[in-house]
Amino acid sequence: MYKLSVAVCLFAVAFVSTLAWAQSASSPELPAGPMQSKATTACTECHDARIILQQRLSKATWTKEVDKMTKWGALVDPQDRDTLIDYLSGNFSVDKPEYVPERSRSFAAKKPTK
Repeated sequence: MYKLSVAVCLFAVAFVSTLAWAQSASSPELPAGPMQSKATTACTECHDARIILQQRLSKATWTKEVDKMTKWGALVDPQDRDTLIDYLSGNFSVDKPEYVPERSRSFAAKKPTK
């Protein structure tokens, strides 16, 4: 019985590790900028980058989101808060074009022509 429990635990750890690796390996990068690294750390600790990439929010709404996520445990240094909000609202504002995932772009490019 003990050997079976150990085997099940090892399998579960391997499975979860594989899923975490696959998610991180396939997650796209956030746009370059002075807060890219800190935004990646703060946001992708819980979310895939696509969650951020698809957002189109006003600066006021980004402010509310950053404050909410910080309360929920996002790793945002208080000194970086305003700069992070500027980064997010500058790259993912309401006037930016809709996010199209890489896979969708490559699929659209392969559509047959008439």
